[in-house]
Amino acid sequence: MRRIYLDNAASTPIDKKVALEMTQAVKLYGNPSSYNDCGREAREYIEKARLKVARFLGAHSDEIVFTSSGTEANNLAIQGIARNLQFTIYNLQSNSKSKKLKPHIITTQVEHLSVLEPVRQLERSNFNVTYLSVNREGFVDLEELKRSLRPETVLVSVMYANNEIGTIEPIIQISKIIKEFNKSLEIRNSDLEIGGTRRVLFHTDACQATEYLNMNVNHLGVDLLTFNGSKIYGPRGIGVLYKRRGVKLFPLLFGGEQESGLRAGTENLPAIGGLAVALDGINKKERERLAGLRDYFIKKITDSLPDILVNGALGVQRLPNNINISVPGLSSEVLLLELDKYGICAGSGSACTSHAVEPSHVLKAIGVHKKYLDGALRFSMGRQTTKKDMDYVLKVLPKAIRDLKKRYKKI
Repeated sequence: MRRIYLDNAASTPIDKKVALEMTQAVKLYGNPSSYNDCGREAREYIEKARLKVARFLGAHSDEIVFTSSGTEANNLAIQGIARNLQFTIYNLQSNSKSKKLKPHIITTQVEHLSVLEPVRQLERSNFNVTYLSVNREGFVDLEELKRSLRPETVLVSVMYANNEIGTIEPIIQISKIIKEFNKSLEIRNSDLEIGGTRRVLFHTDACQATEYLNMNVNHLGVDLLTFNGSKIYGPRGIGVLYKRRGVKLFPLLFGGEQESGLRAGTENLPAIGGLAVALDGINKKERERLAGLRDYFIKKITDSLPDILVNGALGVQRLPNNINISVPGLSSEVLLLELDKYGICAGSGSACTSHAVEPSHVLKAIGVHKKYLDGALRFSMGRQTTKKDMDYVLKVLPKAIRDLKKRYKKI
């Protein structure tokens, strides 16, 4: 039976060049922290990969931190900022009267759980949090962001592109809003200093965007950016945190001085090397090809099944490989199992929450009607996806839906 893999937003196949690089890297058995020839060889390998990642992002080598995943990188960015503040309630001057206010974080209702859960943890401690609303297409309300910024705000975290519905957030516009706010920010007697200056920092989770969008951190105007290997045909178990010079983080792991003291533990050389090689496979033509396939599929499936719902933005404001639809009257689990019988490997949303009973928090945030909430399907295409593959899905999906509805009608 043929197999069509359409769950690339969860994890991509490893590129052959990446796999080859990793098999070579395992031969570097020296500890990168050791002061001997084998250790130096391993250290040079890591730093060469770090430089390559830095150039890809338009950053400096000392701004790149390797982690074990995108999840860890997001946690280090968010919790690292918070812990650096030591959960301090700091003083602000307001109308010549000092007030004690809690540090404030702004994020959105549609973030990946690796952002939402660390933020919720901070909210349970000593932080105030604003969760920005989004519209039907999943875009952040920029006016709400402007209203939400306040002198005690320390961090804004907005994902670059949504992992479930593919909506691309206006990161550059958000960055400009934050920069304008920082210009007007005047704080006296603050216990909170970041890089020697009190300002709001901007973090973006770019795990889904790396393969398809501009990742130059200076173009984006971000202070912190995260991505991982498993979304770009690289290895699992490797993530990257870009941290702009001057931004201070407190580590989450202790017991070593690796990664400039921000991540204790011997570095994973094969994964680091594999990640660096994976960046070579990213190309603009692939983005254009997949965007064409995406638009072709959406038009055909909506013509064939007029009662389905397309979730998220359309056209250039959506990731080129992302298709997210909702089928009324059926659950995602049932639909995925039925498609699996035909050799179609799809998803329903974030792989990190695939076993959750609750409907997608992203779909709820964009206001999807309850009759569509349970029946979401995400087809995330990849380099291996062809028009023939998508035509096969277009043929199978309507039949699978009809068969399932007949089957459950009899029960």
